[in-house]
Amino acid sequence: MIMDNLFGLKRWMWFLAFLPFITFGQEKQSKFKNLGPQIFTSLIQGSVFADDQNGKSYVYTVVRGRPAHLVGFEIASYKKIVDVELEGTDGSWDLITGNDGIVYIAGANGHLFKHTPGTFTVEDLGIALPGEKVIWDLTAGAGNTIYGGTYPGCRVFSYNPDKGFSDVANKPLVDTENYTRSLVYDKREKKLYAGIATKAALIKLDPVTGQTQQLLPDTSRQQEAIYHINIINNLPGGDRVFGWLTGAKQRVTVVYNTNTQRFEDVLPSLDVKSLIKSPHQATVYYSSAGRLFALDYTKRVRKPKELCAISGEVKASSWSKDGLLYLITASEKVHVYNPKTNALATHSLAIPKQAIDIQSIGFGPDGNVWSAGYLAGGHATYNPTTGEVTQKPGLDQTEGMGNLGPFIYFGIYAKSRLYKYDTRKAWDVKNGNPEFIAQISGQDRPFAVLGLEKSNQVIFGTVPTYGHVGGALVQYDVESKKVATFENLIQDQSIISLVKSGDLVIGGTSIFGGLGGVPTQEEAVIFAWDPIRKVKVFEISPGKNIMSVTGLINGPDGNIWGFADGDFFILDVNARKIIVRKRLFAINSRPSHIWRSAFMQVHPNGKVYVAVNGKLYSINPETIEFELVEEKVSLLTMDNNGTLYFRRNANLWSFNP
Repeated sequence: MIMDNLFGLKRWMWFLAFLPFITFGQEKQSKFKNLGPQIFTSLIQGSVFADDQNGKSYVYTVVRGRPAHLVGFEIASYKKIVDVELEGTDGSWDLITGNDGIVYIAGANGHLFKHTPGTFTVEDLGIALPGEKVIWDLTAGAGNTIYGGTYPGCRVFSYNPDKGFSDVANKPLVDTENYTRSLVYDKREKKLYAGIATKAALIKLDPVTGQTQQLLPDTSRQQEAIYHINIINNLPGGDRVFGWLTGAKQRVTVVYNTNTQRFEDVLPSLDVKSLIKSPHQATVYYSSAGRLFALDYTKRVRKPKELCAISGEVKASSWSKDGLLYLITASEKVHVYNPKTNALATHSLAIPKQAIDIQSIGFGPDGNVWSAGYLAGGHATYNPTTGEVTQKPGLDQTEGMGNLGPFIYFGIYAKSRLYKYDTRKAWDVKNGNPEFIAQISGQDRPFAVLGLEKSNQVIFGTVPTYGHVGGALVQYDVESKKVATFENLIQDQSIISLVKSGDLVIGGTSIFGGLGGVPTQEEAVIFAWDPIRKVKVFEISPGKNIMSVTGLINGPDGNIWGFADGDFFILDVNARKIIVRKRLFAINSRPSHIWRSAFMQVHPNGKVYVAVNGKLYSINPETIEFELVEEKVSLLTMDNNGTLYFRRNANLWSFNP
């Protein structure tokens, strides 16, 4: 009895000892709340037509989301028969049917997946090549071999069910580039043609020897990419490789004759994925700008013939056994064209909406927390009072947002499109709310957005297009609606963070430009801009070999707070010098880019909170001591009640300190 009592006493003492830790854990959990996915879209990506072993026809597409879904429809009924998760990836840029009838799926996570038509499962075949994060394009080679182009190593891999994966060239196709963006196999030559980004190149690759040859003329290599590629065999005069050549100011389609080994034509921009030859004639069908065309290659002078209107960019095309042309489009439709009668039938696909990753967040003047979607675009609002989430579709990917009065200003990727939304009125993109302000030439990503109440202006900071360095500062006058652009204000640097200080705007830069752009500068800078006189007032170094300045805010001490890479700093604007510096973490190697890193908020409880390097910290303003609050945190905003919000992939989270 005595021993039983002692044992019970010990257990009670152990419980009391651990009670504070249990209580702390429960308290911590109660402060954090998963508010769930915010943005839902039905963006379709890679698509393909395929038949099962019994000859039944299907159309497959991948719906962007977290996770992505492979969905398949019977052609006979357009009934959805497959809807399966692609675990671990949020999308796929390409689907192809191999010579063995298998559908292969290019994972946006670097994995290759496969699906057998007529079944209801997907198999993850694993990572294609170590270190490669994205598979961009696929093509079927000889036998049962599949080839794919990757990022960031600018590689081409092969996959064979019996041999597995291998690196075809055992090196980047172009040493200075990251993207093998497009890929096609010429079954007659038994060679691969690869489109490269971010400095355009067309590479001919021997899959046996790994030997490469660059074909694109120097005059075209100033463009950004051969973004899509296709080949049409058995045409009079030779097979033709069609490459969609894209750049900041021009998009065209170049045509390469594999027999003459010359570029013989330049066509307008078209949906290269749509290109398909008639089974019985030398006529090539394709789509462009919502129209279907035919190009007769028996004629010496070839002029495209417009056939009919269609809806959306064509993702894939295929001929049926009875001579009908099937086209699946980005508008979630299958068009069926009869070349004999010129008739077009259209069928809608029931594409399920998926939750997509959050790209940016902010607190609006309407009292809502705004989220913007990654890649698929779209917005959603979360009402902190009611918990209601409202979808706001219609705009593309927002990189940055800022407020001025009742308006929210959006910086949109791509091509740095600027919009303003009047929160007092209904969201109605078609009727101009949000209202389009401007598109900034040569720029792509407006991450920094700052409203200036005193001068009634909005300042944007941008990152340039792919393969380029040198951002811009953009100044919008609300009353006159005039836009002034100051390109390359800081030589070859992007402007990624902005904050006001008195009558000045303080900015932070990044040495990195668009993806694939090679930095020319060694250090980022902190600068001051006078928005009235429109001149740069001063420029200082944030520290030796610093690559980026992010997270600029008005600190509780009246100075400017920010981060220079992993170093927290306090800037005295009047003295034009950094008065406090503290290293929180080190960046030991140069990444591909830093466009944003730190996000800070001054809280009513007296602390400053920062989301940086995947973690949430609180900062004591008196001691500048950092305390780790939570991990797996990115982005940060705060509502009027002091509730903080951050993202985890597609989910918005709240935190009440």
